[in-house]
This record gives sequence, structure tokens and C-alpha cells, in this order.
Amino acid sequence: MTDLAALASEAAAHWRGTPLRLINARENAVFEMALPDGGRAALRLHRMGYQSDAAIRSELWWTAALAAQGVPVPEPLATANGDLLVRLGTGRMASAVRWLSGEPLGVSLQPFDLPTDRLVRLHHALGQMLARLHDATDALVLPDDFIRPRWDVPGLVGEAPFWGRFWDHPAADAAQRQTLLAARDFLTTWLSRQTDTPGPIHADVLRENVLVDGDRLSLIDFDDSGIGFRHHDLGTALIYSVCEPAYPAIRDALLAGYAQTRLATVEAIELFALARACASVGWTMPRLAADDPIHRSHIARAVMWADVVMRRYM
Repeated sequence: MTDLAALASEAAAHWRGTPLRLINARENAVFEMALPDGGRAALRLHRMGYQSDAAIRSELWWTAALAAQGVPVPEPLATANGDLLVRLGTGRMASAVRWLSGEPLGVSLQPFDLPTDRLVRLHHALGQMLARLHDATDALVLPDDFIRPRWDVPGLVGEAPFWGRFWDHPAADAAQRQTLLAARDFLTTWLSRQTDTPGPIHADVLRENVLVDGDRLSLIDFDDSGIGFRHHDLGTALIYSVCEPAYPAIRDALLAGYAQTRLATVEAIELFALARACASVGWTMPRLAADDPIHRSHIARAVMWADVVMRRYM
């Protein structure tokens, strides 16, 4: 924490700001930062070796373009020298985005504690917001140097997926591994038939990344954003809810909100939920201690959901 605090102070000086508190230290370290004008920002210390400088600059370009169109996403803030990205003495990169108010929609590994009617309204609004984000993105002309990770077919189920070979997870038993391999084959065939041209997507629409301020929603944390199928965002928004008692109502509300302006189907979002469940199994391998129970819970969820959707759509 001391090292992070020192880095945060070094970084904040570029924006003439003051770090107030550490918010998150999972992938990036994120601090709330006070700005000289009395406003607040999220100060991000980017994890070394994850995203390249060019990829971070592309993320900042995209979110700036979205914010300029009124999409409720974090607006990047320039330093006193006009830079959006700075390199610290350790080599770590730092950026800052304007603070968005609200509380997280929920916590990914905990059941919702909201009444069903509230969950339905919020997921309908989330579907609308994702449609708006995708519409705004489709209206952009990406710069030639735009580069982000690929959430396309190879990036999800190829020989070297972006988050790892989920079917090779050492904590999976033989039966689980067989199901994960079957899910990979099934998804490979199904994804290869998709006609949606991949483009920039958030790719991490988890409950923690959806902020609720009254009836207003905003979307934060574009660190895993990349080039992928638009319905991936809806599947990601659903995957932590598949065991909720209100899951059918949540799913239908999300779909209805999105489908007001863009095409989507239950099949598409449920299969992209499976793609995310499998990818998340791969995500755990290099990041968590071998005895972390999340390994087994993520594998169990992916296997359960694979059984459901393959029976339903195969």
C-alpha cells in the first residue's frame, strides 16, 4: 500500500491533484483523486505488462469520443501539460478520468439484494445504455492506430484465447474438462456463424462496473475493452445472474431495453454469457492463488451453464 500511495502521489501531481483513497487494486490500482477545481477523478495506475501504451491510448480515445456524444462513461482528463497518459518513475503508466457518481449495481459473487421490480427496471435501462454505447461507437471512424485486445472467435475460443485456455484449467476434473472442451467446440461453431462485424465493446459489463445513481446508469472500467461482437456485452452483463431466482426477468428486461433500437435474441445473449463464463475460467489461472475457491466456483458455473445452453440450443 505504501508503494502504491507513493506512486499515486507521483501520478496525481501531473493533474495537480491529491489522492484521497484507494478504491481498487485488482487489475489496475485506482484511487479517488481531488482536483484543483474542486472536482474529483479516478486516478488509474495501469498494471504493467497487461495493456500496451498504444492500447491504453486507444481506450482513452474511444471513451473520450463516447463521452463527447453524451454516453455516460468516464471522460479522460488531460494533465497540466495536455497529456492523457503519463509514465511514472517505475515505468508504470497512469491516466485519470472524470469521476462518475453512483453505487455499483451489485457485487459479482453475491446475490442481488434488490427487489425484482427494481432489478427489472435497472436491467431494462442497462440494455438501453448498451444499445446507446454501440450506436455511438458505430458512428465513429476509428483512427488508424486504434488497437485493443481481440474478443473475436480466436480471442474467445482459439488455440490461445486472450484470457487463456480455459479447457486446460488444472483444477477441473476429467468430467468438467470434457464439458469445457465440448463448450469450446460448440461456441467455435456458433461464433463462426455470427454476421455481426466485430467492433469496440466494453467486454466487462459486470455489476461492479455499472454505477446506479437514482434511475441513472453509467458504465466504468474500460480496461478490458476490445474488438468483439456487440452481444458479448449483454452476455457479460448476464453471466453473474444466471443463478438468480429472478434470472428470466433480468434477462428479458436487458434484452427488451437493448432491442428498442438494436437487434438481439435470447439465444445470442445466453450463448455469449457462456463465452464469458468460459473466458473467466481462463482468467483465474494466472491471477489467483492455486487454493483460491474462485477457481472451482468459476469452473462449476461454466460447466453448469454449458450444460444448460447446449441442451437448449444444440
